[in-house]
Amino acid sequence: MNYDYLLYLAVILMSTKLLGLMTRKAHMPQVVGALIAGLILGPACLNLVHGSVFLNQISEVGVIMLMFMAGLETDTEELKRSGLASFIIALFGVVVPLAGGFGIAMACHVASSDLSANELMQNIFIGIILTATSVSITVETLKEMGKVSTKAGTAILGAAIIDDILGIIALTVITSMADPSTNIVLVLLKIAGFFVFAILFGIGFGFIMQKWVAMDPKPNRRHVIMTFAFCLVMSFCAEHFFGVADITGAYVAGLVLSHSTKREIIYKEFDTVSYLLVAPVFFASIGLKVELSSMSGSLITFTVLLLAVAILTKILGCGLGAKAMGYTSRESLQIGIGMISRGEVALIVANKGEALGLLSDSLYAPIVVTVVITTVITPILLKTAFKDKKKTTAA
Repeated sequence: MNYDYLLYLAVILMSTKLLGLMTRKAHMPQVVGALIAGLILGPACLNLVHGSVFLNQISEVGVIMLMFMAGLETDTEELKRSGLASFIIALFGVVVPLAGGFGIAMACHVASSDLSANELMQNIFIGIILTATSVSITVETLKEMGKVSTKAGTAILGAAIIDDILGIIALTVITSMADPSTNIVLVLLKIAGFFVFAILFGIGFGFIMQKWVAMDPKPNRRHVIMTFAFCLVMSFCAEHFFGVADITGAYVAGLVLSHSTKREIIYKEFDTVSYLLVAPVFFASIGLKVELSSMSGSLITFTVLLLAVAILTKILGCGLGAKAMGYTSRESLQIGIGMISRGEVALIVANKGEALGLLSDSLYAPIVVTVVITTVITPILLKTAFKDKKKTTAA
């Protein structure tokens, strides 16, 4: 049996904490340090830590816990008020990056020789990858700044969930062209079915928790264990039965319990476990995926252009959507920046495309680099966007 994973975990935990403290001293969110630690430890730099199934699974639990905690912190009344706005923001945040990604791919004539007949489809798929939004990095940054329940923070969370759904629909349409066995009507019915399931299961679990707490009002860990199990079941059902991202299931589970009298206790316990192990592994694992050795000059040029399009289309698309729904210019900018990070969502979409022949192997590196850089810069830009003007002036 190989025990390297124990050493990998120790190195990841120490390096993410050390670099996290360094970035905090530089007045940046600690999550930036964790992401940089992954880049340094991985094949892009020192190549000391290698990805594994175990690390990937710990990483997946980490993002699930982050999204569950985001759900717990969400102001549900504000979320209801921003429902239509979140949909419009998400719609703009999908259409604009899709058009931008497709346009830059067409301009660079990105297609491998054996896929020349399907060049148009591959270029569309690159646009679909750019529609993805990974809100987990944004959530962690907003948590650090205490901005999760702000008007802009709530809009980001709501839009990110809808963004996932729209992204799944777009992905289904393009994959159905490559895989005739995919039935788009069935996929749409599954998505609708998930939300029906989530409402019914959530109401049922919430009722049980309310009765249990009434009978046993003292703070205890049994409540936390049950809620963690509920979070995992919701995540599993979302992904396995309905084809919806597991992080969406986790976020909905957090929303269900956001009004619980045990919310603070649950959040505190989850925060401890997340901080101790799963969150550092998740953030570092993103950097571990970067490999630069196989990139040619033309691919580097394409990567730079793709990165610029990835950043600008989210800021412009989501920002315009927010502005159209009455948000201030500052809030619109905050929302646009909060949606920049592509994270694991884009990687999942890229893996799907590669498996179906919609994405050549040579294009995987530019996608991963774009994912990592958008993930690293998002918390830095967010902190700047949310900076208190009065404090800055006083300083």
